Amino acid sequence: MTALPERQELVTGIELAHAAGARVELACAEAGLSIRTYQRWRELGDIGEDGRPAAQRPQPTHKLSPEERQQVLDVCHEPRFADLPPTQIVPRLADEGVYLASESTFYRILDEAKENNHRGRSRARTTSQPKRHVATGPNCVWCWDVTYLPSEVRGVFFYLFAIIDLYSRKLVAWEVHERETGEEAAMLIERACWREHLRGQPLILHSDNGAAQKAYTLKAKLEALGITPSHSRPGVSDDNPHIESWFRTVKYMPSYPARGFQTIAAARQWTQRFVTWYNTEHRHSAIAFVTPQQRHAGCAPAILAQRHDVYVAARDRNPLRWKRHTRRWQAPDQVWLNPPAQRERVATKT
Repeated sequence: MTALPERQELVTGIELAHAAGARVELACAEAGLSIRTYQRWRELGDIGEDGRPAAQRPQPTHKLSPEERQQVLDVCHEPRFADLPPTQIVPRLADEGVYLASESTFYRILDEAKENNHRGRSRARTTSQPKRHVATGPNCVWCWDVTYLPSEVRGVFFYLFAIIDLYSRKLVAWEVHERETGEEAAMLIERACWREHLRGQPLILHSDNGAAQKAYTLKAKLEALGITPSHSRPGVSDDNPHIESWFRTVKYMPSYPARGFQTIAAARQWTQRFVTWYNTEHRHSAIAFVTPQQRHAGCAPAILAQRHDVYVAARDRNPLRWKRHTRRWQAPDQVWLNPPAQRERVATKT
């Protein structure tokens, strides 16, 4: 809803721009106004105030009267119904041959009267937002987790610790152990920081809420390294999707032993071969089909520029085979963990 002075100012500015040679559509877009709204304002002749606030709107014929609404509240206040929800009150009234309103109407009236409160010893339902991080380069945000690697003995597992860089998708560190503890995680992260030369560089480490991820030993190590910990929401399985996706890639490889690993040494050897392939040979679809190592090392822009030149040369040789532009060989400049809606990202940029 636009106030009258602002409405008049917008129309005047658009008319001046049009008189100077600008297209009306582009002038409206620059003013943040749709061309249909501008046309509607002009069709009315003299620009007046918005009539919607003072409009007389008829009341819906099915709306409850104040007396009926109060009757619903009075019934809910009766001692026999004082500790029952509408889902219990409405059927009991029906058994007595009484109908006042539907269950949803009962809830709406109680909400408006601020009488629909959580009861019982269970925790009240809450809504929470996921942790959102954005990586604009390598070693800004790491995601890590632990997964099971089965052995050939039923019920015996090995534990694969893995850390993936959010921006480049490179596996910066991994280890396979016979147990899942915070001590093993702390040593892995420290070795990863030294390998990536991250002394004094800000880093966010995202994980879920497992025992190893929230161990005091790991927490102390992160504080000593200057790493900011981040955790998924409790009970939410998709707040750490990148490392979970990598685990799926691991276990759906054709060479993954379906019957389990014979020894922990065999598990380490297989994982070593897979990580080497993944980092140095696998063209990742989310980063314009360059390898994670190329993206991590900063070689991706030159590779993508060379691919663009190849496509431009191919189009020049056979222009009739290309209806529009060539393929857009470009990797994203930033990568989100649990990205917000598009309108929230636009508002953040502005």
